[in-house]
Amino acid sequence: MTETLPTQAQAVIIGGGVVGCSIAYHLTKLGWTDIVLLERMQLTSGTTWHAAGLIGQLRGSPNMTALAKYTAELYLGLEEETGQATGFRQTGSLYIASDDERMEELKRMASMAKVFDLRVDVIDPSEIKAHYPPMDVDDLVGGLFVPSDGQASPVDVSMALAKGARMAGAKVIEGVKVTDILRQDGRVAGVVTDQGDIQANVVVNAAGMWAREVGLMAGVAVPLHACEHFYVVTEKIPGLPDDLPVMREQDACAYYKGEAGALLVGAFEPNAKPWGMDGIPEDFCFDELPEDLEHFMPVLEGAMKRVPLLQETGIRKFFCGPESFTPDDRYHLGEAPELPGFYVAAGLNSIGIQSAGGIGKVLASWIVDGHAPFDLWEVDIRRNELFQNNARYLKERVSETLGLLYDNHFPYRQYATSRGVRTTPFWDQWRDLGACFGEGAGWERPNWFAPKGVKPAYEYSFKRQNWFEHSAAEHQATREGVALYDLSGFTKFLVQGPDAEATLQRISAGDMAVEEGRLVYTQWLNERAGIEADLTVIRLGETVFQVTGGSTTRTRDWNWLTRNIAEDRCVATDQTPGIAVLGVMGPKSRELLQRLTPADMSNEAFPFATSREIEFGFGYVRAARVSFVGELGWELHVTADMARHVLASVLEAGADLGVVPAGMHAMESCRLEKAFRHWGHDISDEDSPIQGGLMFACKPDKGLDFIGRDALLRLRDAGAPKRRLVQFKLLDAEPMLYHNEPIFRDGQVVGRLTSAGYGHTLGASIGLGYIAGEGGVTANFIKAGSYEIEVAGERFEADASLRAMYDPTGERMRG
Repeated sequence: MTETLPTQAQAVIIGGGVVGCSIAYHLTKLGWTDIVLLERMQLTSGTTWHAAGLIGQLRGSPNMTALAKYTAELYLGLEEETGQATGFRQTGSLYIASDDERMEELKRMASMAKVFDLRVDVIDPSEIKAHYPPMDVDDLVGGLFVPSDGQASPVDVSMALAKGARMAGAKVIEGVKVTDILRQDGRVAGVVTDQGDIQANVVVNAAGMWAREVGLMAGVAVPLHACEHFYVVTEKIPGLPDDLPVMREQDACAYYKGEAGALLVGAFEPNAKPWGMDGIPEDFCFDELPEDLEHFMPVLEGAMKRVPLLQETGIRKFFCGPESFTPDDRYHLGEAPELPGFYVAAGLNSIGIQSAGGIGKVLASWIVDGHAPFDLWEVDIRRNELFQNNARYLKERVSETLGLLYDNHFPYRQYATSRGVRTTPFWDQWRDLGACFGEGAGWERPNWFAPKGVKPAYEYSFKRQNWFEHSAAEHQATREGVALYDLSGFTKFLVQGPDAEATLQRISAGDMAVEEGRLVYTQWLNERAGIEADLTVIRLGETVFQVTGGSTTRTRDWNWLTRNIAEDRCVATDQTPGIAVLGVMGPKSRELLQRLTPADMSNEAFPFATSREIEFGFGYVRAARVSFVGELGWELHVTADMARHVLASVLEAGADLGVVPAGMHAMESCRLEKAFRHWGHDISDEDSPIQGGLMFACKPDKGLDFIGRDALLRLRDAGAPKRRLVQFKLLDAEPMLYHNEPIFRDGQVVGRLTSAGYGHTLGASIGLGYIAGEGGVTANFIKAGSYEIEVAGERFEADASLRAMYDPTGERMRG
C-alpha cells in the first residue's frame, strides 16, 4: 500500500536511515504525530544497511557516552514494544592495547565512565583471552571490557524505529525525493519533492551522505564528505563461539564482530579514500563500491596475526560502501544558524547505529522545546565555519578523520590536512620566531614556540609532551616579564545604531549603560538562565559597541546576536577578519607599551576595563586593558594592514625587557591558575552564572529586563546551588590532567573536570569542574570534604577552592 503524500505536516524528516527513523520515533513519543518521513529510495538504502552494527557506549566525552548509553538501553526494549526484531545482543565489547600509550588512553576512558555509572572493566591479557579465546594476546598489555555493549542488525533496528513511529501516527513514505527547501519570512516553510510540496514549520535534514547537498538547497552549510569503508566477512568457522564480544584493536585500525558463525573484520585505516567527489549517482540504492584488496590488505594481515585461525579461513564477502565523515569526527546536530526551523542530524562518522537512539531523543526534545535538553556544543551545527563546507577542503580532511577514529586520541592532537586556510597578519612573523601552530576554527595560531635548534613539531603523549618546558618558559615570562599573544581569531562584532545600547541591554546580563571607552565583561543568557555566550563589550561611542568573543564560537554568537536584534534600529557587522589583536601581557607590559605611545598608560590614566584609541608606533591602535591570563596587560586591536608593523615595533622596543612570544598552551595554563572560565568547557547553555561562579558579572538589579533575568532571580532566591564550579589542584606534581577526569569527594564520585592543564606557577596540574551536593555547594561544604581526582584508574589527592588559587583578588591585573 502506497502512502499518500500530504500537503502539510508539523515536521518533515528527510532521510530514511536509522537516524531519521529515530527522530520520527522520538517526536511521536513527545506527542507530535503529524510527522512525515521521506526516503528517496528505500529505508536504510544509503549507509545504514551496510553498517557493521556495533553497539558501543564508551565515547570520548561524557555527553556523547550518555547518548550512546541511552541508545543501548532503548534497543533492549524496542523489539518488545514494536514487535519488530532488532537483532540486539549484549555480547559485550573489548578494547585491547598493545602499548602503554594506548593503555593509558583506555584507562582514562574507564575512569571517565564512572561519572555516569557505566561499568567498564580494566582487564589484563589473560582476562582478554578468556573473553576472546581465538585471539593471540602475547603482545598485549591490557584492555577494557564493557559488559553492556553489543551488536545489532542496523536494518532491523531502523525498521523497528520506523514501525514505532508509524504506530503512533507518523507517515513513513519511500520513493519520494526532496528537490528543494521552501522558505518564507526568513524561516523554513516546507519541502519541494518530485511528487509535490509539503508545507511544514520544521524540516529535519537527516539525509546521511546527501546531507550536504540538502543543506545547500536551504542555504545551510553541513560539512561532510563520504569515504569508502571496508570490511570482510569470513566463511563459517567451525567451533567459533556464538557469544564473542565485539573486539576493537585500534592500534591495528581494526574491529571484529561475530557474524552468524563467521567473523566480520572492518577497518578505519589512517589514509582513507574519499568518495563521491563528482556527486552521488542518482540511482544509488543499496549500492556497493569496487573492491580494493590492496588497500585493505595491511589490516587483513594484522587480523590474521591477532586471530590466527583467520589464516586458515576463507573470505566469503569483501565489502566496500560509503559513509559520511565530518572535519572534526563529530556529527552535526541542531537548528541551523542560517535558517530557523531547519534542523540537522547528519555526519555520523560510522557511529550512527550506536548513537541514533540518543540523537533522536535529544533532537526531538530540541524541536519540541525550542532548545537543546543539555549541553550539546561539541556536536552543535553552529560550531562550523562556512569555509569548512568547501568540497576540496572536505575531501582532504576526511581522508584523515576516518583514520583518527581509531588513532590515539592524544591531548592537543592537531590535524595535518586542510591546514593554512585562515592565517592572521602576524603568521609569518610568528613562523620566523619558531611557532608551532595549532588550529582553532581554521585559524592558524601559535600553540608554543620552539627555541633555536628545536623543531616546532608535536611529539604526542599522555605524559608531558615535548613542548612542556618551552611553554612553561612562556608562562613564566607572562607572570614575571612580558609576553605576546596572537588573539586575532577572537570574534569581533560591531553593533551600531540608535537602539544599540537598548538591544545589548536586553541581550546581556551585564550593564551596557557605561561611559564611552569602558569595557564590560558579560554573559548572554537564555530564558532558563543558561549561558549562551561569554564575552566582552566595549562602548566605542554613544551608539556604537564592539562585542568580542571566542574564536570557536563565532557562528553561534553571531546567530544569537542577530536573532535577538529583531526589529531594533541597529545593525551588526562581523569585522573579525579585518581586525588583528595582539595581546601584550605581564608585569612589564606597561613599561613596554609606554615606549611606543605618547598616551599615558598609568593605572590612574588607563585603569582596568578601559579601552582607548591611541597613537602607537607610526599608526593607531585601540588598546583594551583586559586580561585572560590574570596579569597586567592590554589587547591591541589594529587593522590588518598595520598589524605587522605593530608586532615588529613591540618586539624591537621590548628586546631589553626580555619580551617573548607565547602560545595558546601558555595562555591556557595561566587562565586555569586564575580559574577563568572557558565557554564550551566550563560554562555552557545548561549552566547558570550562579553555578558557574559568574554572578559578579551579572546585574539583575540594573533596572532593565534582559533575557533570562527572571530565571536568574529565581535561582538566586533559591539559595546555594546544588551544583557549582570549583577549582582543583593536585597535591602530587607529576600527574597530568586534561579534562573529564572524575572528581571524588569523601570517596564518592561528585562530578568531573570540565577543563584542566598544568599550572606552572602553582606547580601542579589544575582543573575546573562541577561538583554536586544536595544541601548546596558552599564554601563551607567545600572545606568540609576531602577530594581526589582519578587519572587512568589511580586517585590523587587534590585541594579544592571556590576562589582562584592564583591571585584571588585580581590585584596583579588591576595594578
